[in-house]
Amino acid sequence: MQRVTITVDDELAGELDHFMAGRGYANRSEAIRDLARSGLQQAAVEVGGPRPCVAALVYLYDHEARELPKRLTRDFHERHDLAQATLHVHLDHESCMEVTVLKGRGADVQEFADHIIAERGVRHGHVVYLPADGTHTHGRGETHSHGHAPTRRRRAGSSSRHQ
Repeated sequence: MQRVTITVDDELAGELDHFMAGRGYANRSEAIRDLARSGLQQAAVEVGGPRPCVAALVYLYDHEARELPKRLTRDFHERHDLAQATLHVHLDHESCMEVTVLKGRGADVQEFADHIIAERGVRHGHVVYLPADGTHTHGRGETHSHGHAPTRRRRAGSSSRHQ
């Protein structure tokens, strides 16, 4: 492990301490390592390109905005290859929130998310990216790459309905 020394102003140090207390970190090094990993992962996917990713697109919009629901429906139909599922929530008489799971090439996901957020009537939008390279671990440090979703193994003596 390497030692890296950084200097931060008092305000940022206070924010870091508040973050640590809220999340239960024992020291600043652990918190900064996790924040750095998260930031680097997010930046790598946001750059776009051909790497596959999954993303959660969260946005608030005015459902009374002229033709907006119709435009959003059209946009999602045109990119049905990216949009996996959407959760729609009525917040009040004018506002709705939607959370859409997107999956595809990073550049395509980024372009589509930017397009939705820029639609007239969308008030706020944010995208959270995660890598989707098909690699996962099996709990013993072994990493495997598969072209399918992992299957669950049934324990000896258990019935299939308890999986």
